[in-house]
Amino acid sequence: MRIGVIGTGRIGTLHARTLSRHREVGSLILTDADPARAQQLAHRLGETAAPGVDEIFAWGVDAVVITAATSAHAELIGRAARFGLPVFCEKPLALDLPGTLHALAEVEAAGTILQMGFQRRFDAGYAGARQAVRAGRLGRLHTVRALTCDQAPPPADWLPLSGGLFRDTLIHDFDILRWVTGREVVHVSAAGSAAGPPMFRDAGDVDTGAALLTLDDGTLATATATRLNGAGYDVRMELAGERDTVVVGLDDRTPIASTEPTGPPAADKPWPGFLERFAPAYEAELAAFVEVVRGERANPCDGREALQALRIAEACEISRREHRPVALAEIPGGFAAGAR
Repeated sequence: MRIGVIGTGRIGTLHARTLSRHREVGSLILTDADPARAQQLAHRLGETAAPGVDEIFAWGVDAVVITAATSAHAELIGRAARFGLPVFCEKPLALDLPGTLHALAEVEAAGTILQMGFQRRFDAGYAGARQAVRAGRLGRLHTVRALTCDQAPPPADWLPLSGGLFRDTLIHDFDILRWVTGREVVHVSAAGSAAGPPMFRDAGDVDTGAALLTLDDGTLATATATRLNGAGYDVRMELAGERDTVVVGLDDRTPIASTEPTGPPAADKPWPGFLERFAPAYEAELAAFVEVVRGERANPCDGREALQALRIAEACEISRREHRPVALAEIPGGFAAGAR
Protein backbone atom coordinates (compact mmCIF):
# COMPACT_ATOMS: atom_id res chain seq x y z
CA MET A 1 0.00 0.00 0.00
CA ARG A 2 1.29 3.45 -0.94
CA ILE A 3 0.04 6.36 1.18
CA GLY A 4 0.40 10.09 0.61
CA VAL A 5 0.93 12.23 3.71
CA ILE A 6 0.07 15.91 3.22
CA GLY A 7 1.59 17.99 6.01
CA THR A 8 4.76 17.15 7.94
CA GLY A 9 4.47 19.27 11.07
CA ARG A 10 4.29 17.74 14.56
CA ILE A 11 1.33 15.44 14.01
CA GLY A 12 2.22 14.75 10.39
CA THR A 13 5.70 13.65 11.42
CA LEU A 14 4.24 11.33 14.06
CA HIS A 15 1.81 9.80 11.57
CA ALA A 16 4.48 9.37 8.90
CA ARG A 17 6.75 7.57 11.36
CA THR A 18 3.92 5.30 12.43
CA LEU A 19 2.89 4.45 8.87
CA SER A 20 6.47 3.86 7.74
CA ARG A 21 6.70 1.04 10.30
CA HIS A 22 3.37 -0.55 9.42
CA ARG A 23 3.75 -3.98 7.83
CA GLU A 24 0.96 -3.32 5.29
CA VAL A 25 2.35 0.04 4.13
CA GLY A 26 4.95 -0.38 1.41
CA SER A 27 5.87 3.27 0.90
CA LEU A 28 4.96 6.87 1.63
CA ILE A 29 4.98 10.07 -0.40
CA LEU A 30 5.37 13.12 1.83
CA THR A 31 4.66 16.75 1.03
CA ASP A 32 4.36 19.98 2.96
CA ALA A 33 3.87 23.70 2.40
CA ASP A 34 7.56 23.84 3.37
CA PRO A 35 9.15 21.41 0.85
CA ALA A 36 12.44 21.34 2.76
CA ARG A 37 10.69 20.05 5.86
CA ALA A 38 9.04 17.23 3.89
CA GLN A 39 12.36 16.40 2.25
CA GLN A 40 14.16 16.18 5.59
CA LEU A 41 11.52 13.87 7.06
CA ALA A 42 11.48 11.70 3.94
CA HIS A 43 15.26 11.35 4.16
CA ARG A 44 15.09 10.30 7.82
CA LEU A 45 12.39 7.71 7.12
CA GLY A 46 13.73 6.42 3.83
CA GLU A 47 10.59 7.57 2.00
CA THR A 48 9.87 9.85 -0.98
CA ALA A 49 9.20 13.60 -0.81
CA ALA A 50 6.99 15.34 -3.36
CA PRO A 51 7.37 19.04 -4.23
CA GLY A 52 3.64 19.67 -3.79
CA VAL A 53 0.14 18.28 -3.40
CA ASP A 54 -0.33 17.90 -7.16
CA GLU A 55 2.37 15.24 -7.25
CA ILE A 56 0.69 13.23 -4.47
CA PHE A 57 -2.24 12.64 -6.79
CA ALA A 58 -0.29 12.50 -10.05
CA TRP A 59 2.25 9.94 -8.84
CA GLY A 60 -0.47 7.59 -7.61
CA VAL A 61 -1.32 6.58 -4.06
CA ASP A 62 -3.80 4.16 -2.51
CA ALA A 63 -4.87 6.51 0.28
CA VAL A 64 -4.18 9.97 1.68
CA VAL A 65 -3.45 11.18 5.22
CA ILE A 66 -4.17 14.89 5.68
CA THR A 67 -2.30 16.70 8.46
CA ALA A 68 -1.97 20.06 6.72
CA ALA A 69 -3.24 23.36 8.09
CA THR A 70 -6.93 23.22 9.02
CA SER A 71 -7.80 25.82 6.39
CA ALA A 72 -6.70 23.34 3.70
CA HIS A 73 -8.60 20.29 4.97
CA ALA A 74 -11.90 20.72 3.12
CA GLU A 75 -10.31 21.34 -0.27
CA LEU A 76 -7.94 18.39 0.11
CA ILE A 77 -10.73 16.07 1.25
CA GLY A 78 -12.80 17.04 -1.77
CA ARG A 79 -9.87 16.58 -4.12
CA ALA A 80 -9.11 13.12 -2.76
CA ALA A 81 -12.78 12.18 -3.03
CA ARG A 82 -12.82 13.16 -6.69
CA PHE A 83 -9.81 10.86 -7.20
CA GLY A 84 -11.69 8.07 -5.43
CA LEU A 85 -9.14 7.86 -2.62
CA PRO A 86 -9.72 6.91 1.03
CA VAL A 87 -8.76 9.73 3.40
CA PHE A 88 -7.64 9.97 6.99
CA CYS A 89 -7.89 13.59 8.14
CA GLU A 90 -7.01 15.27 11.40
CA LYS A 91 -9.89 17.17 12.93
CA PRO A 92 -11.70 19.30 12.02
CA LEU A 93 -12.96 18.87 8.47
CA ALA A 94 -13.06 22.65 8.12
CA LEU A 95 -13.02 25.79 10.24
CA ASP A 96 -16.73 26.41 9.78
CA LEU A 97 -19.99 24.55 9.30
CA PRO A 98 -20.56 25.40 5.60
CA GLY A 99 -17.09 24.17 4.69
CA THR A 100 -17.64 20.99 6.67
CA LEU A 101 -20.98 20.27 5.03
CA HIS A 102 -19.53 20.90 1.57
CA ALA A 103 -16.63 18.49 2.20
CA LEU A 104 -19.00 15.83 3.48
CA ALA A 105 -21.20 16.25 0.44
CA GLU A 106 -18.22 15.64 -1.84
CA VAL A 107 -17.23 12.49 0.05
CA GLU A 108 -20.77 11.14 0.03
CA ALA A 109 -21.25 11.92 -3.66
CA ALA A 110 -18.03 10.08 -4.49
CA GLY A 111 -18.81 7.18 -2.17
CA THR A 112 -15.29 7.26 -0.73
CA ILE A 113 -13.93 6.69 2.79
CA LEU A 114 -13.25 9.54 5.22
CA GLN A 115 -11.91 8.65 8.66
CA MET A 116 -11.46 11.51 11.11
CA GLY A 117 -8.63 11.78 13.62
CA PHE A 118 -10.35 11.71 17.00
CA GLN A 119 -7.66 9.65 18.69
CA ARG A 120 -9.31 9.47 22.11
CA ARG A 121 -11.65 6.81 20.69
CA PHE A 122 -8.57 4.56 20.57
CA ASP A 123 -7.33 5.29 24.10
CA ALA A 124 -7.58 2.38 26.56
CA GLY A 125 -9.00 4.56 29.34
CA TYR A 126 -11.83 5.99 27.27
CA ALA A 127 -12.58 2.54 25.83
CA GLY A 128 -12.86 1.21 29.37
CA ALA A 129 -15.22 4.02 30.34
CA ARG A 130 -17.41 3.34 27.31
CA GLN A 131 -17.58 -0.34 28.20
CA ALA A 132 -18.49 0.47 31.81
CA VAL A 133 -21.30 2.79 30.73
CA ARG A 134 -22.67 0.49 28.03
CA ALA A 135 -22.54 -2.57 30.35
CA GLY A 136 -24.58 -0.76 33.00
CA ARG A 137 -21.84 -0.82 35.64
CA LEU A 138 -22.56 2.78 36.66
CA GLY A 139 -26.33 2.42 36.65
CA ARG A 140 -28.15 5.49 35.41
CA LEU A 141 -25.51 8.00 34.36
CA HIS A 142 -26.28 11.43 35.80
CA THR A 143 -23.06 13.48 35.61
CA VAL A 144 -20.03 13.67 33.32
CA ARG A 145 -17.07 15.98 33.84
CA ALA A 146 -14.51 16.37 31.06
CA LEU A 147 -11.44 18.58 30.89
CA THR A 148 -8.56 19.30 28.54
CA CYS A 149 -5.69 21.45 29.80
CA ASP A 150 -2.63 22.38 27.74
CA GLN A 151 0.56 23.05 29.65
CA ALA A 152 1.56 26.02 27.50
CA PRO A 153 -0.23 28.17 24.92
CA PRO A 154 0.31 27.68 21.19
CA PRO A 155 2.19 30.25 19.07
CA ALA A 156 0.37 33.57 18.82
CA ASP A 157 0.33 33.54 15.02
CA TRP A 158 -1.45 30.16 15.04
CA LEU A 159 -4.39 31.25 17.18
CA PRO A 160 -6.33 33.13 14.45
CA LEU A 161 -6.10 29.99 12.27
CA SER A 162 -7.16 27.50 14.95
CA GLY A 163 -10.91 28.10 14.97
CA GLY A 164 -10.89 28.96 18.65
CA LEU A 165 -10.79 26.98 21.89
CA PHE A 166 -14.18 25.31 21.48
CA ARG A 167 -13.58 24.17 17.88
CA ASP A 168 -9.91 23.30 18.25
CA THR A 169 -9.58 21.83 21.76
CA LEU A 170 -12.94 21.09 23.34
CA ILE A 171 -14.16 19.44 20.14
CA HIS A 172 -12.24 16.36 21.33
CA ASP A 173 -14.23 16.36 24.58
CA PHE A 174 -17.49 16.76 22.67
CA ASP A 175 -16.69 13.83 20.39
CA ILE A 176 -15.60 11.51 23.20
CA LEU A 177 -18.63 12.48 25.28
CA ARG A 178 -20.89 11.18 22.51
CA TRP A 179 -18.75 8.08 21.94
CA VAL A 180 -18.51 7.05 25.59
CA THR A 181 -22.13 7.73 26.57
CA GLY A 182 -23.88 6.86 23.32
CA ARG A 183 -26.06 9.95 23.76
CA GLU A 184 -26.51 13.19 21.84
CA VAL A 185 -26.10 16.73 23.19
CA VAL A 186 -29.33 18.70 22.89
CA HIS A 187 -28.57 21.94 24.73
CA VAL A 188 -25.48 23.98 25.70
CA SER A 189 -24.53 26.99 27.79
CA ALA A 190 -20.93 28.15 27.44
CA ALA A 191 -18.60 30.89 28.63
CA GLY A 192 -15.00 31.86 28.08
CA SER A 193 -12.28 33.98 29.63
CA ALA A 194 -9.42 35.81 27.95
CA ALA A 195 -7.95 37.19 31.17
CA GLY A 196 -4.54 35.69 30.44
CA PRO A 197 -1.98 36.70 27.79
CA PRO A 198 -3.22 39.45 25.43
CA MET A 199 -2.57 37.29 22.33
CA PHE A 200 -5.86 35.46 22.97
CA ARG A 201 -7.84 38.72 23.03
CA ASP A 202 -5.98 39.92 19.95
CA ALA A 203 -7.07 36.75 18.11
CA GLY A 204 -10.68 37.05 19.27
CA ASP A 205 -10.25 33.83 21.23
CA VAL A 206 -10.28 32.79 24.89
CA ASP A 207 -7.60 31.03 26.90
CA THR A 208 -10.11 29.22 29.13
CA GLY A 209 -13.60 27.95 28.39
CA ALA A 210 -16.39 26.01 30.04
CA ALA A 211 -19.61 24.45 28.79
CA LEU A 212 -22.63 22.89 30.47
CA LEU A 213 -24.12 20.28 28.14
CA THR A 214 -27.49 18.56 28.50
CA LEU A 215 -27.71 15.13 26.88
CA ASP A 216 -30.85 13.68 25.33
CA ASP A 217 -31.50 11.40 28.32
CA GLY A 218 -31.13 14.21 30.88
CA THR A 219 -27.51 13.50 31.82
CA LEU A 220 -25.61 16.69 32.64
CA ALA A 221 -22.04 17.12 31.42
CA THR A 222 -19.44 19.81 31.90
CA ALA A 223 -16.49 20.31 29.58
CA THR A 224 -13.72 22.73 30.43
CA ALA A 225 -10.43 23.64 28.77
CA THR A 226 -7.51 25.97 29.22
CA ARG A 227 -4.32 26.77 27.34
CA LEU A 228 -2.49 27.73 30.55
CA ASN A 229 -2.11 24.69 32.83
CA GLY A 230 1.46 25.11 34.05
CA ALA A 231 1.48 21.82 35.98
CA GLY A 232 1.35 19.80 32.76
CA TYR A 233 -0.96 18.37 30.10
CA ASP A 234 -4.13 17.17 31.82
CA VAL A 235 -6.96 15.33 30.07
CA ARG A 236 -9.58 13.54 32.17
CA MET A 237 -13.19 12.42 32.17
CA GLU A 238 -15.25 11.50 35.23
CA LEU A 239 -18.51 9.61 34.79
CA ALA A 240 -20.83 9.34 37.79
CA GLY A 241 -23.89 7.11 37.96
CA GLU A 242 -26.32 5.89 40.59
CA ARG A 243 -24.18 2.77 41.22
CA ASP A 244 -20.56 3.72 40.59
CA THR A 245 -18.13 6.37 39.36
CA VAL A 246 -15.16 5.92 37.01
CA VAL A 247 -12.44 8.27 35.84
CA VAL A 248 -10.32 8.36 32.68
CA GLY A 249 -6.83 9.90 32.68
CA LEU A 250 -5.94 9.47 36.36
CA ASP A 251 -2.52 7.84 36.65
CA ASP A 252 0.98 8.48 37.99
CA ARG A 253 1.59 11.12 35.29
CA THR A 254 -1.57 13.16 35.86
CA PRO A 255 -0.41 16.71 36.73
CA ILE A 256 -2.42 17.19 39.92
CA ALA A 257 -1.45 17.29 43.59
CA SER A 258 -3.65 16.45 46.56
CA THR A 259 -3.83 18.78 49.55
CA GLU A 260 -4.99 15.93 51.79
CA PRO A 261 -2.42 14.73 54.37
CA THR A 262 -2.68 11.15 53.08
CA GLY A 263 -3.30 12.02 49.45
CA PRO A 264 -1.09 10.79 46.60
CA PRO A 265 2.03 12.82 45.75
CA ALA A 266 2.35 15.01 42.68
CA ALA A 267 3.47 13.27 39.50
CA ASP A 268 7.24 13.01 39.07
CA LYS A 269 6.95 13.18 35.28
CA PRO A 270 3.68 14.88 34.33
CA TRP A 271 2.49 14.60 30.74
CA PRO A 272 4.07 17.44 28.70
CA GLY A 273 1.62 17.30 25.79
CA PHE A 274 -0.91 15.40 23.71
CA LEU A 275 1.63 13.57 21.55
CA GLU A 276 3.07 11.81 24.60
CA ARG A 277 -0.24 11.27 26.42
CA PHE A 278 -1.98 9.71 23.43
CA ALA A 279 0.94 8.07 21.61
CA PRO A 280 -0.58 4.54 21.66
CA ALA A 281 -3.96 5.91 20.55
CA TYR A 282 -2.43 7.70 17.57
CA GLU A 283 -0.81 4.44 16.46
CA ALA A 284 -4.06 2.52 16.92
CA GLU A 285 -6.15 4.95 14.88
CA LEU A 286 -3.77 4.74 11.92
CA ALA A 287 -3.68 0.94 12.17
CA ALA A 288 -7.47 1.09 12.02
CA PHE A 289 -7.31 3.31 8.93
CA VAL A 290 -5.10 0.79 7.14
CA GLU A 291 -7.62 -1.93 8.02
CA VAL A 292 -10.47 0.23 6.74
CA VAL A 293 -8.68 0.85 3.44
CA ARG A 294 -8.04 -2.89 3.11
CA GLY A 295 -11.73 -3.60 3.71
CA GLU A 296 -11.04 -5.44 6.98
CA ARG A 297 -13.17 -3.30 9.32
CA ALA A 298 -15.84 -0.62 9.32
CA ASN A 299 -14.91 3.05 9.54
CA PRO A 300 -14.59 3.83 13.29
CA CYS A 301 -15.10 7.60 12.96
CA ASP A 302 -16.56 8.95 9.75
CA GLY A 303 -17.22 12.51 8.69
CA ARG A 304 -20.74 12.57 10.07
CA GLU A 305 -19.40 11.78 13.53
CA ALA A 306 -16.99 14.70 13.20
CA LEU A 307 -19.85 16.93 12.07
CA GLN A 308 -21.78 16.21 15.26
CA ALA A 309 -18.80 17.24 17.40
CA LEU A 310 -18.40 20.43 15.37
CA ARG A 311 -22.09 21.28 15.77
CA ILE A 312 -21.64 21.13 19.54
CA ALA A 313 -18.57 23.37 19.29
CA GLU A 314 -20.49 25.81 17.09
CA ALA A 315 -23.34 25.93 19.59
CA CYS A 316 -20.89 26.60 22.41
CA GLU A 317 -19.18 29.38 20.47
CA ILE A 318 -22.54 31.05 19.80
CA SER A 319 -23.48 30.67 23.46
CA ARG A 320 -20.18 32.22 24.57
CA ARG A 321 -20.38 35.08 22.13
CA GLU A 322 -24.07 35.90 22.58
CA HIS A 323 -24.31 35.09 26.30
CA ARG A 324 -27.29 32.77 25.93
CA PRO A 325 -28.23 29.08 25.99
CA VAL A 326 -28.25 27.38 22.57
CA ALA A 327 -30.21 24.33 21.47
CA LEU A 328 -28.41 21.99 19.06
CA ALA A 329 -31.50 22.15 16.88
CA GLU A 330 -30.41 25.70 15.98
CA ILE A 331 -27.22 24.36 14.32
CA PRO A 332 -27.64 23.02 10.76
CA GLY A 333 -26.48 19.58 9.72
CA GLY A 334 -27.97 17.33 12.37
CA PHE A 335 -28.86 13.73 11.57
CA ALA A 336 -31.00 11.11 13.24
CA ALA A 337 -28.43 8.39 13.87
CA GLY A 338 -27.18 8.08 17.43
CA ALA A 339 -23.55 8.11 18.55
CA ARG A 340 -21.47 5.02 17.94
